[in-house]
Amino acid sequence: MEIKIHRNKELSVGEALVPVFAIIILLGFNVYVFGDDALSGSNQFVLLIGGAIAAIIGFFNKVSFHKMMEEVAKNIQSTVGAILILLMVGALAGTWFVSGIIPTMIYYGLQILNPTIFLPATLIICSIISIATGSSWTTSATVGIALIGVGGALGFDLGMVAGAVISGAYFGDKLSPISDTTNLAPAMAGTDLFTHIRYMILTTTPTYIVTLLIFIIMGLNVESKGDVNINQLLIDLQSTFNTSLWLFAVPVLVIGLIIKKTEPLIALFIGTILAAVFALFFQPHIINQIAGVSEMTLESGYKGIMNAITREVVVPTNNKTLADLFTSGGMQKMLGTIWLILCAMVFGGIMDAIGALARISQSLLKIAHTTFGLFASTVGSCLAINITASDQYLSLVIPGKMFAKAYQKKGLAPENLSRTLEDSGTVTSVLIPWNTCGAYQSGTLGVATIEYLPYAIFNILSPITTLLFAAFQIKIKQLIQPEIQEV
Repeated sequence: MEIKIHRNKELSVGEALVPVFAIIILLGFNVYVFGDDALSGSNQFVLLIGGAIAAIIGFFNKVSFHKMMEEVAKNIQSTVGAILILLMVGALAGTWFVSGIIPTMIYYGLQILNPTIFLPATLIICSIISIATGSSWTTSATVGIALIGVGGALGFDLGMVAGAVISGAYFGDKLSPISDTTNLAPAMAGTDLFTHIRYMILTTTPTYIVTLLIFIIMGLNVESKGDVNINQLLIDLQSTFNTSLWLFAVPVLVIGLIIKKTEPLIALFIGTILAAVFALFFQPHIINQIAGVSEMTLESGYKGIMNAITREVVVPTNNKTLADLFTSGGMQKMLGTIWLILCAMVFGGIMDAIGALARISQSLLKIAHTTFGLFASTVGSCLAINITASDQYLSLVIPGKMFAKAYQKKGLAPENLSRTLEDSGTVTSVLIPWNTCGAYQSGTLGVATIEYLPYAIFNILSPITTLLFAAFQIKIKQLIQPEIQEV
């Protein structure tokens, strides 16, 4: 990634932090006032207010409006792929719902995944899929949505289920050799891919084991909400949708395409079209309901499929537990998330243009007098960039470029930096509501970031683990062994 780091000697640390504190206070107050409805638009405007505050500080520090808008344009341009994927995920979810793919996954999932093992099984399933695909986004858009459905049917808190999905998804995203972040981190730090992965396993393994144990304990002790009649759910699912193992062919094909390194956008598009065709053969009665007709025609079939792809559709049911599961938002559901990402890119672009991102990272670097201080500064910088720039990749690139020489001067191998970047940049991006990753996962899974955050255990523990390794000098590889001990 060719990313230019903007520095501004005129800007002080205090000035760089003003927009950060302002945005945190404003978003906190906004969520307090609007609650779950904050993502409907008010949070988006708060991000624009934060951008305006950053712009005012920029004006006082000799940064032109043109330069700020130029950086905003670059930021928005960098999200085009993510926006198209979000729209395609909405389309995919719509066709996978009306074709019976998701209901079939829920049907068989209810028979296999009993409440006691559901949470750890969710973690493991998502871990396997994300390692195979190299993508947390694809994992959530495919098996993640189905597991949310199963968890909802079992009566689990959806924040808890989403936390297990995200923990597993980011475990694979962090370790898979075909993941973009797994390749980007060593490139920024100056090491090779497989050295990076081997070194990262040292902190990832204990983190994952603790995460798995916590979900096992939760599964044994947390009771699902309500009195859920599984047999009745299975009967109602089959009475509404034609469930068939043949429907699994579409998700298996999509996952296979991703594993074969097909572009995610292409794989999701193929999955959407195939599911639309399956819907016409397996669920013609559902398509007729959506189109508002009694008999299938070319026109009504087209209308039903396009409605499922583009807008909210509801399949009537008398089962209250299944009511939420029998609703799909299509591409329309993703528009709020896209709006949030665009506004976040305005805030992040202006913060970058005025030199605030570089100033914050430089300040953290200055306090890194010890090995632990250097690791802690890297973690803090990654978190700060995730909050301010709202972009996972920038949280790897900017600290990677800023801290590389510092690690070298300390006699530390570059894989120390690449591992810390992943442990603190990659996995924490999903914990920030206005970060592209947080917005995507929340929109895809239908669970607010604040609801799944306490249960995204792997993501929370990862930066803590890397700091513990640094504090106790566990597996900290030296670039060179100094001949004279420093005093």
